[in-house]
Amino acid sequence: MTVRAYSRVSTTEQGSNGHGLDAQRGTIEAEAQRRGWDDVRWYVDAGWSGSNLSRPGMTRLLRDVRRGDVVVVARLDRLSRSLTDFAGLMAEAKRRRWSFVAVDLGVDTTTATGSLIANVMASVAEWEREVIAQRTKDAMLAAKLKGRLPGRRSRLDPVTRARLLALRGEGMPLRAVATLANQEGLRTVSGVQWRAASVHAALRSARLEQAAQQARAVD
Repeated sequence: MTVRAYSRVSTTEQGSNGHGLDAQRGTIEAEAQRRGWDDVRWYVDAGWSGSNLSRPGMTRLLRDVRRGDVVVVARLDRLSRSLTDFAGLMAEAKRRRWSFVAVDLGVDTTTATGSLIANVMASVAEWEREVIAQRTKDAMLAAKLKGRLPGRRSRLDPVTRARLLALRGEGMPLRAVATLANQEGLRTVSGVQWRAASVHAALRSARLEQAAQQARAVD
């Protein structure tokens, strides 16, 4: 088993004078002695932010780590300040079957309790991503309902739009609506023939504009 120890400081000055790096190394060496780790290899990023994983030392570590290895840090924030990045690393560790230890928080995937802590943190990160995604969708919908539709508004003429809405309102399938619209000579914005997908897009745009008008009416 190989132990791959990682340390990081965020400024070049800290890297030059050893402040921070020495403390991290001392913590890891004490943990290695306690556990009987003999083969410890060091990876250092001096003067690199923890906002993401794009760092030379981290890149080299992830390239070198093998199945059965242990990656250890003195403090979890030296690895990354992003919970999402941490969750991604834990998924990578599980896939490639290496373990992870953060001495300060007791995250230790070589044990059942440590694995539980890591899984909880990864679950929180997944929840956070889903919440952000839902908030983005809600914000976009609110903007559309307020009439602030992103991009260019539909240039479809009102008569054609009304006819498509009427046909679809009768329960006619999208493909049948497209066929009838072509037979009646209704034109698309680009001048090509109607298809089910273009009917769907036109109807969606029309309904959003209707909703926006209604929202403005009650404001």
